[in-house]
Amino acid sequence: MLKIGDFSKLSRISIRMLRNYADMGLLVPAEVDKATGYRYYSESQLPQAAQIQMLKNMGFGLSTIDAVLQKYQDVEEMEQFLMVRRTELIEQQRITQERLQFLDAAIKHLKKEGNTMHYNVTLKTLPERYVASVRQVIPSYRQEGMLWEMLYQETGPQKVRPAAPAYALAIFHDEGYKESDVDVEIQTTVMGTYEDTEHVIFKKADSILMASSTYKGSYEHITAVNEAVANWIQENGYELEGSSFCIYHLGPCDITDPEEMVTEVCHPVRRKRPGGVYDA
Repeated sequence: MLKIGDFSKLSRISIRMLRNYADMGLLVPAEVDKATGYRYYSESQLPQAAQIQMLKNMGFGLSTIDAVLQKYQDVEEMEQFLMVRRTELIEQQRITQERLQFLDAAIKHLKKEGNTMHYNVTLKTLPERYVASVRQVIPSYRQEGMLWEMLYQETGPQKVRPAAPAYALAIFHDEGYKESDVDVEIQTTVMGTYEDTEHVIFKKADSILMASSTYKGSYEHITAVNEAVANWIQENGYELEGSSFCIYHLGPCDITDPEEMVTEVCHPVRRKRPGGVYDA
C-alpha cells in the first residue's frame, strides 16, 4: 500500500486534488486508517489516476469524468464521449479565432490616423436581374459558405453562365439579428434559362432602391457601416423597407485575406413624405 504522499508523487496528482477526488467518489483510497485517518492507495489504482488526468487534460469536467470512467472499457461508448468532446473543442476554437479576429481588427483600427473610419453612403438602384437563388435556414451567418457550395455544386452540370454586370449577394430575411438558425438567401446573376435543382431556384429579381456603402476589410466592420447607412437614411428623409443584404465585390471565394475583401452593405429604402406618409 502507498501513503497518499507517495501515491501523489507516482500519479503526479497533488494531495489536495486526491482528497478532492476521494470526496467526490472519483478516486477513493483503498484503505483509511480508522485510528489516524491516514489514507492509503493501491498500486493498482495508478492506471485509474492516469485515466482521470488524461480526461481532465482533454477538458472533461470532474462530474463528467466519473460517467466516462464507468464506460472506459466500452470502446464504442468511449469513442462517442471523445467525439462529442472533440466537437465541443472545435467550436471553442472557432469562437476563440473569431474573438482574435475582432481583437486584431480593433488594434488595426486604433493604429489608423484619427482612429475614425468614414464610410461614404450613396443612394442607388440595384437593377432588375435574373438570378440563381438558394434560400435556407443555416446555423449562423458565418456558415453562409455552405449555401454557395450548394449553389455551385447543383448548377455546375448545367454550365450556368454568369451575367454582366455580375452580382453576388446575400439577403438576410429575418426580422432582426439572430444568434442562430438564420434565414439567408444567396443570389448570383446568370444569363440564359435553366432548370431548377433540389435547392437552387432560377428567378427574376425586382429592382431595389437602396442606400449602400462599400468598404474594404473583414466582416467585423459591418456594424460601423450599418451605423453610417442608418444615419444617412435618417438625415436624408428615407425609411428602411425590406431585408438588408450584402453585395460581394471581392469575397472569400475570390481572396484569402479578409482585410482585402470588398463588401457593399445595402439597405432597401423608400422616401418619406412630410407627415410620415411614404411615397409609393
